[in-house]
Amino acid sequence: MATTEELERIGDAAHDAALMRPALPPKTLGPLARRERNLAYAMLLPTFAIVMAVVLAPLLANFWISFKPVGLGDLRPASLFVNERLRGDLVAPGDVATLQYRVRNSSQDDPLRNAGFSDMLPAGFELAGDLDPRCTLDGRRLDCALGEVEPRYRASIEIEVTATEAYLADPEPLRAFEAVSRADAENILTSAEFTVENFERIFSADEFWHVLRVTIYYTIFATLGAIVLGLFAAQMLNTTFRGRTILRGLFLFPYVAPVIAIAFTWVLLLDPFSGTLNAILRQMGVLGEPINFLGQRAVPFDFFGLTFEFPVALTTVILIEAWRSFPLSFLFILARMQSIPSDMYEAAEMDGATPLQQFWYISLPQLVGILAILFLLRFIWSFNNFDDIFLLTGGAAGTRTLVVNVYEQAFAISNLGAGAAVAVVVFLVLLCFSLIIFRYSPQDEG
Repeated sequence: MATTEELERIGDAAHDAALMRPALPPKTLGPLARRERNLAYAMLLPTFAIVMAVVLAPLLANFWISFKPVGLGDLRPASLFVNERLRGDLVAPGDVATLQYRVRNSSQDDPLRNAGFSDMLPAGFELAGDLDPRCTLDGRRLDCALGEVEPRYRASIEIEVTATEAYLADPEPLRAFEAVSRADAENILTSAEFTVENFERIFSADEFWHVLRVTIYYTIFATLGAIVLGLFAAQMLNTTFRGRTILRGLFLFPYVAPVIAIAFTWVLLLDPFSGTLNAILRQMGVLGEPINFLGQRAVPFDFFGLTFEFPVALTTVILIEAWRSFPLSFLFILARMQSIPSDMYEAAEMDGATPLQQFWYISLPQLVGILAILFLLRFIWSFNNFDDIFLLTGGAAGTRTLVVNVYEQAFAISNLGAGAAVAVVVFLVLLCFSLIIFRYSPQDEG
């Protein structure tokens, strides 16, 4: 049995061990840390709110409009138009003329409430007859109340006036004071009326699914084309040779050149009548008849006894898009290639690896991550691409994509709600694609 002295020694040893044990960090924030954290959040809140407003406001507005039966003409609420003119000549005191106000409802569909207008009569005018019962005159101030006005409403209010000597001595122009109209009208954009009619219309249209297939076809092949071209260009310029710097600058030309200039150049080159490409192919005997590369929808193509419709215009647009956007892929891939240690290639050469084996087993695994990012970016940009297609073909000859369809629905057909609904579909497709890529994208070995 331990004595009292031994127990005291054990207690002192345990106390010393506790003092020597390193202190653990606190699991909760102290008062000072909490105040600093709250102050940091408060200082960041305005910036966060501005950024969220800039990012989310257009998106929320698009969702809002997609559930509204709104056209371009509905962006401006209905109003009362007033046009005034003086019928008759006032050349002597006592002459009578008619002051005419022609009013109309600007809307073909929406009524107006509490409609009316007011105006200031020219100095020297006097009332010559009975005043319209809808109007009152207080001095020179004329006020007319029309009440509720039906759609397409048109009316004319006439007031007989006579001129005094004061008016004839110094005639005041009739339009010195413009008539001011007033009315209450419902704004479809701010009303609580919502409908899924826009989505029903676009999903029930046969052309929508064709446009969706064309969009996916265009996006995938344009994305792959740009990445493959960029990969070959980066592989070529990753080696040292004379003129490499100049070649790098030339490779960037398609990406930095104005898209309108590039589109116009390609339209001229591919013209079926005066285009350079058709002339060269015909002189070489490759073509008997010129091909309308940007205007021909498809040509029959025989393959092992099977006949297919080859999309000419769509393929041409895809090739041009791949050519125009490959420099960005080239820059990304080249930067990643130059960060790969040269020791790996030297060791592979000592082991007898061919250049193709070095690319396949060394370069490509190191590039997988950047290729996945490029595929995501190029897919989103190609899916949203509008200017190239619209400038080259205008969406004709089977090249109409969803983004072009947004423009046609909103501005060509003036159905803004349907255009916004198509834009919502574009957003949802890209959102699903991005989530899949973020979830399953491979990581490189670098």
